Amino acid sequence: MLNAWFVREVLPLERALTAYVRRNSRVTEDVSELRQDIYEHALIGARRELPSNTRAYLYTLARNHLINQAKRARVVSFEMVADLDSESLGIDMFEAERVLTARDELRHANAGINKLPPRCREVMRLRKLDGLSTQEAAAALGVSTETIRQQLKYGMKALIDHMLGGSGKIVRSKFGRRAAEEARP
Repeated sequence: MLNAWFVREVLPLERALTAYVRRNSRVTEDVSELRQDIYEHALIGARRELPSNTRAYLYTLARNHLINQAKRARVVSFEMVADLDSESLGIDMFEAERVLTARDELRHANAGINKLPPRCREVMRLRKLDGLSTQEAAAALGVSTETIRQQLKYGMKALIDHMLGGSGKIVRSKFGRRAAEEARP
């Protein structure tokens, strides 16, 4: 149930969350790492009870995590904290057990990504971890945007299958010439 919630409600917010983190983080090179930390906290917090407003919950986690990162770096800008405070939506305290559980979930997701074929894995990395647009990913890999879309679709389906306890294998529909040849007696 937790995995299904994450895939259904959290992952669709990824682009907006990445933009929020990029906009409010001092170190833009750490955006994907910060986003993964936020996902980890989201899974930990939702383990007890799924939030009624996932968007508010995720942005609260992001805000608090960014503030904590800034404090740890001892480079706290009053303007940055003020900007983050303006988006205050509540706070959730985390326990060590919940942190460990979320790390296990992320390891499980990483294992699912590692099962993907190389090109599909690279497309997933560029689009979902690095936050590139479809066009940017296509240019980086030297393929068409349609190839990126298809690889992303197959990769996400396989990852969801893996996260829900399935094999995590890519399943392609049979179409075109091969399907017609196989259909002949």
